[in-house]
Amino acid sequence: MEIWINQLLTWLALPQFGLSTVFVVSFISATLLPLGSEPVVFGLVTLNPALFWPAIGVATVGNTLGGAVTWWMGLASKKVVSRLQHNKTDLRALDWLERLGPKACLLSWLPVVGDPLCAVAGWLNLPFWPCVIYMAIGKLARYVTMTAALVGMFGR
Repeated sequence: MEIWINQLLTWLALPQFGLSTVFVVSFISATLLPLGSEPVVFGLVTLNPALFWPAIGVATVGNTLGGAVTWWMGLASKKVVSRLQHNKTDLRALDWLERLGPKACLLSWLPVVGDPLCAVAGWLNLPFWPCVIYMAIGKLARYVTMTAALVGMFGR
């Protein structure tokens, strides 16, 4: 097992496989697992500034696909769980999300609440493709802003 993990880490190591690392970390960080992808994007862009836009693109695609998987997880969990107990706050939040619709997925870039928001969108069975498009727009804006700010602060 240890050999396999070392080989995987070697395969994903920066800068040789930098964009694949950005994709994998961005994908995983968009699920409900607590992982941030910004340090990986910043690290790659710091090592190779010419990869600014490719890194942003790959991170956006990976993070959006991870958000789409989270949407499907939310939909599947609704089918598994027959009933949840709701309090008034939960019901207001669900009503707000239903009124906002897929546009709520623009907020999927937010820390802590963004990824669960994608799951709730699936739970509510909001239209998949509009949700994915709004996720992509929000995540692209986050990566451009965060990476540009970090490069401006710490870059060469």
